[in-house]
Amino acid sequence: MSDAVVCPECASEHHYELGGMLVCSMCAHEWSPGGDAQADAAPVIRDAVGNVLADGDTVTVIKDLKVKGGSGPIKVGTKVRNIRLVQGVGDHDIDCKVDGFGPMQLKSSVVKKV
Repeated sequence: MSDAVVCPECASEHHYELGGMLVCSMCAHEWSPGGDAQADAAPVIRDAVGNVLADGDTVTVIKDLKVKGGSGPIKVGTKVRNIRLVQGVGDHDIDCKVDGFGPMQLKSSVVKKV
């Protein structure tokens, strides 16, 4: 083990090799040795018009959205504050709380950055 290798999650120097992967003994994060940092980076998520989105952004809904089990649709122009970007949840890549509707996930293709 080299002192130069640190965990990309918690920056701990304590790790071990398991099946060709490195495993952090502090947080259990697994990564490939010598892996490219760019390959581990999250993909860029863009809104409907091409603006890059980030955690904490405020967006507006650009079309009426039907809500399952809800009390009507989310209307065009509804502001959604403090979004959080997520991965691997189907094609819904925004986790947020919409006033009057509660917590839900939205597609980036139906929002526009404010």
